[in-house]
Amino acid sequence: MSVPVYIGDAVSAAGYRLAGLRIHVPDSAELLEQIEQATADASLVLLGADIAAQLPVAALDRLLSGVKPAVVVVPDVRAQADLPDLANRLRQQLGVLE
Repeated sequence: MSVPVYIGDAVSAAGYRLAGLRIHVPDSAELLEQIEQATADASLVLLGADIAAQLPVAALDRLLSGVKPAVVVVPDVRAQADLPDLANRLRQQLGVLE
């Protein structure tokens, strides 16, 4: 079983490193490359909300809708970026948006 990966800000990454996760603090130039590498190697990928906000919507949807590995957006410790609205996203995908 592979070690889960956290990709996000440096402050949150310090806590995830203490919990035993591999961490990546990418700059915007290598963001997609690091995410693709993590999804190829890990069984679980945690994306900081700040990183998820930088991704194109189509790329984020592809990552979140995949089954293997599981990709989850988690809040950053400073709460500088909002989490994606999962309920609204599901309603759009199901075609039941109000």
